[in-house]
Amino acid sequence: MFASSAIAGLNHLLADAPWARERLAPFAGRTAIFVLKPLELGLGIDKDGYFSDAATTEPDVSLELPLASLPKAMGGPDALMSDIRISGNADLADALGFVLRKLRWDGEEALSRVIGDIAAHRAVGTVRSLAGWHRQTAQNLLENLAEYFGEEQPVLVKRHALEDFSRTTTVLRDDLARLEKRLRKLESRN
Repeated sequence: MFASSAIAGLNHLLADAPWARERLAPFAGRTAIFVLKPLELGLGIDKDGYFSDAATTEPDVSLELPLASLPKAMGGPDALMSDIRISGNADLADALGFVLRKLRWDGEEALSRVIGDIAAHRAVGTVRSLAGWHRQTAQNLLENLAEYFGEEQPVLVKRHALEDFSRTTTVLRDDLARLEKRLRKLESRN
Protein backbone atom coordinates (compact mmCIF):
# COMPACT_ATOMS: atom_id res chain seq x y z
CA MET A 1 0.00 0.00 0.00
CA PHE A 2 2.72 2.46 1.05
CA ALA A 3 4.95 1.51 -1.90
CA SER A 4 2.24 1.90 -4.52
CA SER A 5 1.18 5.28 -3.09
CA ALA A 6 4.76 6.53 -2.97
CA ILE A 7 5.44 5.34 -6.52
CA ALA A 8 2.23 6.97 -7.78
CA GLY A 9 3.21 10.26 -6.08
CA LEU A 10 6.73 10.18 -7.49
CA ASN A 11 5.45 9.36 -10.98
CA HIS A 12 3.00 12.28 -10.74
CA LEU A 13 5.99 14.56 -10.09
CA LEU A 14 8.00 12.91 -12.88
CA ALA A 15 5.15 13.52 -15.34
CA ASP A 16 5.81 17.27 -15.07
CA ALA A 17 9.60 16.90 -15.14
CA PRO A 18 10.89 15.61 -18.48
CA TRP A 19 14.48 16.46 -17.44
CA ALA A 20 14.17 13.97 -14.56
CA ARG A 21 12.77 11.20 -16.75
CA GLU A 22 15.61 11.78 -19.24
CA ARG A 23 18.11 11.44 -16.38
CA LEU A 24 16.52 8.16 -15.17
CA ALA A 25 15.73 6.52 -18.55
CA PRO A 26 19.29 5.20 -19.14
CA PHE A 27 18.86 3.11 -15.98
CA ALA A 28 15.77 1.26 -17.27
CA GLY A 29 15.47 -2.18 -15.71
CA ARG A 30 17.57 -1.24 -12.68
CA THR A 31 16.22 -1.25 -9.14
CA ALA A 32 16.85 0.72 -5.98
CA ILE A 33 15.76 0.27 -2.40
CA PHE A 34 15.24 3.11 0.07
CA VAL A 35 15.44 2.02 3.70
CA LEU A 36 14.14 4.03 6.62
CA LYS A 37 13.67 1.42 9.32
CA PRO A 38 11.05 -0.04 9.55
CA LEU A 39 9.97 1.16 6.09
CA GLU A 40 11.50 -0.07 2.85
CA LEU A 41 10.60 1.22 -0.59
CA GLY A 42 11.76 -0.75 -3.62
CA LEU A 43 11.73 1.13 -6.92
CA GLY A 44 12.29 -0.07 -10.43
CA ILE A 45 12.90 2.25 -13.37
CA ASP A 46 11.08 1.71 -16.67
CA LYS A 47 12.24 2.67 -20.18
CA ASP A 48 10.40 6.02 -20.03
CA GLY A 49 12.13 7.10 -16.81
CA TYR A 50 9.15 6.45 -14.54
CA PHE A 51 9.28 4.44 -11.30
CA SER A 52 7.65 1.04 -10.93
CA ASP A 53 7.56 -1.68 -8.29
CA ALA A 54 10.96 -3.32 -7.88
CA ALA A 55 10.90 -6.62 -9.77
CA THR A 56 13.86 -8.12 -7.93
CA THR A 57 14.90 -8.66 -4.33
CA GLU A 58 18.52 -7.85 -5.18
CA PRO A 59 18.64 -4.06 -5.83
CA ASP A 60 21.31 -2.36 -7.91
CA VAL A 61 21.63 0.37 -5.29
CA SER A 62 20.59 0.65 -1.65
CA LEU A 63 20.09 3.96 0.15
CA GLU A 64 19.65 3.76 3.92
CA LEU A 65 18.78 6.65 6.21
CA PRO A 66 19.01 6.21 10.00
CA LEU A 67 15.77 7.06 11.79
CA ALA A 68 17.67 9.45 14.08
CA SER A 69 18.42 11.65 11.06
CA LEU A 70 14.77 12.47 10.34
CA PRO A 71 14.75 15.77 12.28
CA LYS A 72 17.32 17.06 9.77
CA ALA A 73 14.61 16.79 7.10
CA MET A 74 13.37 20.20 8.27
CA GLY A 75 16.45 21.62 6.55
CA GLY A 76 15.48 20.05 3.24
CA PRO A 77 16.82 17.07 1.35
CA ASP A 78 20.37 18.44 1.19
CA ALA A 79 20.58 18.38 4.99
CA LEU A 80 19.96 14.63 4.96
CA MET A 81 22.53 13.77 2.30
CA SER A 82 25.45 13.42 4.73
CA ASP A 83 23.60 10.76 6.74
CA ILE A 84 22.48 8.53 3.86
CA ARG A 85 24.47 5.29 3.51
CA ILE A 86 24.73 4.29 -0.13
CA SER A 87 25.81 0.92 -1.45
CA GLY A 88 25.75 -0.45 -4.98
CA ASN A 89 25.88 1.24 -8.37
CA ALA A 90 27.32 4.73 -7.91
CA ASP A 91 25.98 6.12 -11.21
CA LEU A 92 22.42 5.04 -10.41
CA ALA A 93 22.73 6.41 -6.86
CA ASP A 94 23.98 9.72 -8.25
CA ALA A 95 21.13 9.97 -10.76
CA LEU A 96 18.52 9.10 -8.11
CA GLY A 97 20.02 11.55 -5.64
CA PHE A 98 20.06 14.35 -8.20
CA VAL A 99 16.49 13.72 -9.35
CA LEU A 100 15.04 13.36 -5.84
CA ARG A 101 16.83 16.50 -4.59
CA LYS A 102 15.63 18.64 -7.50
CA LEU A 103 12.15 17.17 -8.04
CA ARG A 104 9.49 19.59 -6.78
CA TRP A 105 5.73 19.65 -6.90
CA ASP A 106 4.31 22.76 -8.55
CA GLY A 107 0.98 23.07 -6.75
CA GLU A 108 -0.04 26.15 -8.70
CA GLU A 109 0.45 24.35 -12.01
CA ALA A 110 -1.53 21.31 -10.85
CA LEU A 111 -4.34 23.49 -9.51
CA SER A 112 -4.46 25.57 -12.70
CA ARG A 113 -5.41 22.46 -14.66
CA VAL A 114 -8.53 22.20 -12.50
CA ILE A 115 -9.63 25.79 -11.88
CA GLY A 116 -7.67 27.85 -14.40
CA ASP A 117 -4.50 29.93 -14.27
CA ILE A 118 -5.78 33.11 -12.62
CA ALA A 119 -7.81 31.38 -9.93
CA ALA A 120 -4.93 29.00 -9.18
CA HIS A 121 -2.47 31.89 -8.92
CA ARG A 122 -4.76 33.74 -6.51
CA ALA A 123 -5.49 30.62 -4.46
CA VAL A 124 -1.80 29.79 -4.07
CA GLY A 125 -1.03 33.42 -3.24
CA THR A 126 -3.71 33.36 -0.55
CA VAL A 127 -2.33 30.13 0.92
CA ARG A 128 1.22 31.56 0.90
CA SER A 129 0.00 34.74 2.62
CA LEU A 130 -1.87 32.71 5.20
CA ALA A 131 1.17 30.51 5.84
CA GLY A 132 3.37 33.61 6.13
CA TRP A 133 0.93 35.15 8.57
CA HIS A 134 0.98 31.98 10.69
CA ARG A 135 4.78 31.86 10.61
CA GLN A 136 5.05 35.56 11.59
CA THR A 137 2.47 35.11 14.38
CA ALA A 138 4.39 32.14 15.79
CA GLN A 139 7.65 34.11 15.65
CA ASN A 140 6.04 37.10 17.39
CA LEU A 141 4.63 34.83 20.08
CA LEU A 142 8.03 33.28 20.75
CA GLU A 143 9.70 36.69 20.90
CA ASN A 144 7.03 37.99 23.29
CA LEU A 145 7.35 34.93 25.53
CA ALA A 146 11.12 35.28 25.58
CA GLU A 147 10.82 38.96 26.50
CA TYR A 148 8.24 38.24 29.21
CA PHE A 149 10.31 35.48 30.81
CA GLY A 150 13.51 37.47 30.42
CA GLU A 151 12.31 40.89 31.60
CA GLU A 152 9.05 40.78 33.53
CA GLN A 153 9.27 37.32 35.07
CA PRO A 154 13.04 36.76 35.02
CA VAL A 155 13.03 33.00 34.60
CA LEU A 156 15.35 33.11 31.60
CA VAL A 157 18.85 34.54 31.72
CA LYS A 158 19.90 36.80 28.88
CA ARG A 159 23.06 35.87 27.05
CA HIS A 160 24.98 39.04 27.94
CA ALA A 161 24.09 38.65 31.63
CA LEU A 162 25.33 35.05 31.56
CA GLU A 163 28.54 36.09 29.79
CA ASP A 164 29.12 38.86 32.38
CA PHE A 165 28.56 36.37 35.19
CA SER A 166 31.00 33.95 33.55
CA ARG A 167 33.68 36.65 33.20
CA THR A 168 33.19 37.75 36.81
CA THR A 169 33.43 34.15 38.02
CA THR A 170 36.62 33.61 36.03
CA VAL A 171 38.21 36.76 37.48
CA LEU A 172 37.17 35.72 40.98
CA ARG A 173 38.60 32.22 40.46
CA ASP A 174 41.92 33.66 39.25
CA ASP A 175 42.06 36.13 42.16
CA LEU A 176 41.36 33.33 44.63
CA ALA A 177 44.12 31.18 43.10
CA ARG A 178 46.62 34.07 43.45
CA LEU A 179 45.55 34.66 47.04
CA GLU A 180 46.03 30.97 47.88
CA LYS A 181 49.55 31.09 46.39
CA ARG A 182 50.41 34.15 48.49
CA LEU A 183 49.08 32.48 51.62
CA ARG A 184 51.17 29.36 50.92
CA LYS A 185 54.27 31.54 50.43
CA LEU A 186 53.63 33.34 53.70
CA GLU A 187 53.06 30.04 55.53
CA SER A 188 56.27 28.58 54.09
CA ARG A 189 58.31 31.56 55.34
CA ASN A 190 57.09 31.03 58.87
